[in-house]
Amino acid sequence: MGSVSPEGRLNRRSIVKGISLFTRNYAIVVAVIVLGIIYAFSSEYFLSFRNIRNILLQSSAIAIVAIGQAMILLTGDFDLSLGQIVCFTSAFAAWMMKFAGADPLFAVLAAMGFGCLMGACNGFLIACCKIPAFVATLGMQLVGMGLARIVTNASPIPAMPRELEWLGRGFIGGADWGIPISVIIMIVMYVLFMFISRRTRLGRNIYAIGGSSEAAYFSGISVKKNKVAVFTIAGAISAFGGLILLSRLDSAAVTNGYQYEFDAIISCVIGGISLAGGKGKVIQALFGAIFLTLFFNGMTMLNVHPFIQPVLKGLVLIGAVAIDVIRNRKR
Repeated sequence: MGSVSPEGRLNRRSIVKGISLFTRNYAIVVAVIVLGIIYAFSSEYFLSFRNIRNILLQSSAIAIVAIGQAMILLTGDFDLSLGQIVCFTSAFAAWMMKFAGADPLFAVLAAMGFGCLMGACNGFLIACCKIPAFVATLGMQLVGMGLARIVTNASPIPAMPRELEWLGRGFIGGADWGIPISVIIMIVMYVLFMFISRRTRLGRNIYAIGGSSEAAYFSGISVKKNKVAVFTIAGAISAFGGLILLSRLDSAAVTNGYQYEFDAIISCVIGGISLAGGKGKVIQALFGAIFLTLFFNGMTMLNVHPFIQPVLKGLVLIGAVAIDVIRNRKR
């Protein structure tokens, strides 16, 4: 047998190293594929086009909210109010269109404005007033919850204007075999925020602050300004996710966005974004959101009792955080 040339060994090592690096950084992609294979053997309907499209459609709103949560986690903080920002802003937009006679575009912009305002308040309280993120965002969560109940009077607001229908229920290519517009929007937003996080000053500042806010400050980065900006952006993104959810459900209710803040955190952590800050990529939140939706879609198809599913979600979160802690210790 002929000996392997040094170039061959080098190429083989490069390939192995590349595969190892990919699986370490994108283990969630492997998990999605493995879970999909398991469910495909468990149910004949799982790999149908409609079911796959339904999984992507269901994950679109939470995946969009997870973008904002990912940006915040990369700075070393978190936001427990994003779910209620989704709830209140979508309820407010619905109220304006149904009862105030507002133009849908104006209602959408007003909802986005409130999302920015609530996010900015979180950022100001955390960055400028030094209030712990847990306290500040939990307080904003209660504010959003109360405002949503005031706006809706704790009753659903159904039947949104047709001008809003395309956002959450529209398809490119027809309803039978088309691609949901919300999924396309989700992908475009991830491409945009991947670029922002990697190629802009704001993105570099986010990673620097997450790595060490003190070192970032002494290197000339305005930690307060950047944190307020990130929370403001996250609030706007959550409001937009709420509008997509409103359009898809064709109704505003106090249950819209329920536990989205936790689903967004779970998506990010499962995807590989560290709770310690400064480590991870925004795109990982997308795969985490798809994994989460895929997981519970399969549970439903396998007739797992609905009361058991929150238990499984909690175990998934604990497991993801444990893996993150172990990973950080090794580093």
